[in-house]
Parts: sequence; structure tokens; C-alpha cells
Amino acid sequence: MPTGKLEVLLVGCKGLEDADFLSNISPYVVLTCRTQEQKSSVASGQGSEPEWNETFVFSITGDVSDLALRLMDKDTLTADDFVGEATALFLEGSLPPTSYNVVKDQEYCGEIRVGLTFTPESDRGFRAEEENFGGWKESSYTD
Repeated sequence: MPTGKLEVLLVGCKGLEDADFLSNISPYVVLTCRTQEQKSSVASGQGSEPEWNETFVFSITGDVSDLALRLMDKDTLTADDFVGEATALFLEGSLPPTSYNVVKDQEYCGEIRVGLTFTPESDRGFRAEEENFGGWKESSYTD
């Protein structure tokens, strides 16, 4: 995988397991690409069908082709609850919003929709055919 930029469109989820007994879950997503980690906003009170429509950008270097998505439930008085996780694979180009299975303890527990666009960095290497090595160049301008 070449060096470049991965743009992630976090659309939303459906069918998430509601772990809170007294209220709807307030999910958020932790997106991880190798050592880079970003968090979505908390979808307060949206329950098992949250929508974010947020964009995240990761710098890709080396051999990386997957994005880890970890869904959490924001809690006020206790530690946040783990809802489930998914992995999205990407290649060069764009992948429209696609549903990925969210899994917890090897059990299906909903879906997450994510769009991915990987743009490789342009080659900045030396290219002799594009260089102009000086000398006389006749102008095509005429009076």
C-alpha cells in the first residue's frame, strides 16, 4: 500500500444492542489505523440507530490496509461500555458507504456504515523527462 491519505466517512449504525436498561445507549466510535486513533462525537440518546455523518482523515504510510472501528457506549457514572467492533478494509480509490458487521464476543450485534477514500500521495521523485536542462529555447511568440 502506498503512502497517502485515508478519508473516512462515518455514517451511522443500525441494530446495535442496547446495553443500558434505564435509557438509550449513547454510542461513539473509536477509529484506529495502526497507531493513529480518533473518536467520533457521542450520539447522545440516539440508541441503537445512531447517525454521525462525520469525516476523519488518517495519514497512511507503509503496509496498512485496515481500519478498526470500536463502538462504545458513553456512561456518566461508570466506565464506558464496549458495544462491539468491526474492521473495514481499504484499497486505493473510493468505496461508498458500506455496512460492516459489528461483533462482540464473536456474536453479531449490529451494523456500522462507513465510506472510505484512499488517495495516494503523488510521486515527488526526480523525473528527467519533465526537467528542462537549460539552453536556448526558441519562443513561439511572433509580432
